Amino acid sequence: MPNITLNNGVRIPQLGFGVFQIPPEETQRVVEDALEAGYRHIDTAAAYRNEAAVGAAIAASGIPREDIFLTTKLRNGEQGSAREAFHNSRRELGVDYVDLYLIHWPVPSRNLFTGAWKAMETLHSAGEIRAIGVSNFLADHLDTLLKSAEVVPAVNQFELHPTFQQHELAAKSRSLGIAVEAYSPLGQGADLNAEAVTSAAGKHNVSPAQVVLAWHLAQGTIVIPKSADSRRMRDNLAAAGVVLTPGEISAITALEAGARIGSDPAVAAHSQM
Repeated sequence: MPNITLNNGVRIPQLGFGVFQIPPEETQRVVEDALEAGYRHIDTAAAYRNEAAVGAAIAASGIPREDIFLTTKLRNGEQGSAREAFHNSRRELGVDYVDLYLIHWPVPSRNLFTGAWKAMETLHSAGEIRAIGVSNFLADHLDTLLKSAEVVPAVNQFELHPTFQQHELAAKSRSLGIAVEAYSPLGQGADLNAEAVTSAAGKHNVSPAQVVLAWHLAQGTIVIPKSADSRRMRDNLAAAGVVLTPGEISAITALEAGARIGSDPAVAAHSQM
């Protein structure tokens, strides 16, 4: 499994496993299956309400804690009490430290994310978090954060797939030394059924999903696909061995269509999270 070295020297497996929208009662089984398949990077969030099940799966796996990269995220409604929120997440997960902690959404209307970042910097300096980062931060949110930040975010996690690539945001993040992490990396039918994707899949004798994940990996993007099906988990993980040609990568990149799936961080309040 390829790794990415973050701006503070911490190494993160480039292909991880996400648990968004996996019901809490199913999460432990699904994460245990993912760990058995070979995943060593698990991505959850307080808002997903399945941190305890993720922690239980890690404990049950018998895999040394230091061999698993664990990400969780600060709930939007708790940006004003980030330190306490982190400790709640850590207790739910049943771990002594978290590898990566992200501000889940900027929620600029509340003007709290810079204060949350300061609290996270303190937790980071105390060794309770190995790396801190952000999620769904647009360029202006990054600019605001960096005016007062002492630590540059290690990661910016946002929606990214062939038909919605956010080129400028990805380029800005990388220019600041911030690694790009894609959620919803497989997009929708327009991504997986595109001729550029299916053609490459046929040539390499792999699935369209594996082609799209290989496209991400070739660009140095961290990806966190999700599946509750153990066969698909293994198929997704095998994308690390798919090497696309420059022409195939260019053809997939040309699929950009501005097709956002999720909410726009510029306007979304996400108070429910």
